[in-house]
Amino acid sequence: MKKSYYLFNPGSLERRDNTLKFTPISDTETEYPVLGSPRYLPVEDINEFYVFGSLTGNSALFNFLGQKDIAVHFFDYYENYTGSFMPRDGLLSGRMLLAQTAAYQEKKRRLDIAQKFIDGAVFNMLKNLQYYNRRGKDMEDFMEIMKLLALKIPQSKTVQELMGLEGMIRQTYYDAFNLILNDFEMGNRTKQPPRNEVNALISFGNMICYTLCLRAINQTQINPTISFLHTPGERRYSLALDIAEIFKPIIVDRTIFKVLNKKEIQEKHFDKKMNKCLLNTEGKKIFVKSLEDRLQETIQHRSLKRNVSYRHLIKLECYKLTKHLLKIEEYKPFKMYW
Repeated sequence: MKKSYYLFNPGSLERRDNTLKFTPISDTETEYPVLGSPRYLPVEDINEFYVFGSLTGNSALFNFLGQKDIAVHFFDYYENYTGSFMPRDGLLSGRMLLAQTAAYQEKKRRLDIAQKFIDGAVFNMLKNLQYYNRRGKDMEDFMEIMKLLALKIPQSKTVQELMGLEGMIRQTYYDAFNLILNDFEMGNRTKQPPRNEVNALISFGNMICYTLCLRAINQTQINPTISFLHTPGERRYSLALDIAEIFKPIIVDRTIFKVLNKKEIQEKHFDKKMNKCLLNTEGKKIFVKSLEDRLQETIQHRSLKRNVSYRHLIKLECYKLTKHLLKIEEYKPFKMYW
């Protein structure tokens, strides 16, 4: 199985025959940069890179990455996603583009697809609360409020109304985090920048989930810029935001509960300054290790009758949406059934 590589240190990446050579560079302030020991990475093992430090490369490198179908996602110092290098889209389909555009332009069809995204997201959020309710955390009041609000999803008349409902449901869900987490408090949801530890983990994890969805979309025929729940805009792949709604509770939130309640991530793993709270490098390494472990876990797929990983579930979701847009099969969002 191919792996994701996370580059936290600044360095240079270059092609060496049929491998990639990464040479870290010390970020200490010296007159001349100090090079670390290079690491050679077989391209057959690489799915994508996540780059959190400065990276030096050349056109030969990116030509090679494109040939080998390897994506590179870039983040700035404040953990904000800034962009991706994606291999050439070899699955372009005019028929698919027309079908996707037509579905967006038909208000009823667009709303129907958007409602399905929210329906799947709410179901998976409730599954998380039910899990902790069975383990002695009183989630009943939160679940009742979310269920009552969820009943209004099919009755929503516009995408804007639907987004408002989703916001209220998610705020109730986040309020439950204070009971789920042992030593940390959620507080209000804050982003750009996050103001406390839980918000920092949510923002960081959600951005990784977004790139996972973008990568899965890129490996299918659908276009990442034409979305149904989030409004398509300039310079963003809004369909990845749509699909991420379904998987954030399953992948990101479960990882957050694990690393905090098992004390894998503690106060010392955050940097706090100027009303910002961000994971430090050590904290990022711990979190992405736990997230990757989650992505590699497998479940018995009901339809396929075989084990599939959480990572592969995202790609399967894109295939289901493709069939729906082409009017081959009705789209049903992924819902946890365990």
